[in-house]
Amino acid sequence: MSGALLGIAFMAGVDEIIFHQVLGWHHFYDRSTPALGLVSDGLLHAAELMAIVAGIFFLVDVLRAQSFAPAYFRAGLFLGLGGFQLFDGLVNHKVLHAHQIRYGVPLLPYDVTWNLAGLLLLLLGVVLHRQASRAALGR
Repeated sequence: MSGALLGIAFMAGVDEIIFHQVLGWHHFYDRSTPALGLVSDGLLHAAELMAIVAGIFFLVDVLRAQSFAPAYFRAGLFLGLGGFQLFDGLVNHKVLHAHQIRYGVPLLPYDVTWNLAGLLLLLLGVVLHRQASRAALGR
């Protein structure tokens, strides 16, 4: 759980910092005024910070209980990274139309790259989780 929350928070942070702030390609919500777009970016940033805090609390809890499993943590981290990216690419971009990666350019290469990267991260998390489960069962 801690790995997944931290993965989600990290990928949300990467998206927020690189694409929203540094490149200025979009805001979290672009279907209104630029001012509301900035507010939506702030809310996304607040949510990622809350996910970091919750992830750290869960991590401290398993460390305190001496039940921390690095292999499962690593798997959760990649599941969170890929899960956030794929959710953003499919739900926020295509279903809700909250924003697009860029505007005024052909979207297909950006969408394919964005979603493929998310899918690869998610699949890596699945593989790592399966490896961790097999190792835990002694196979």
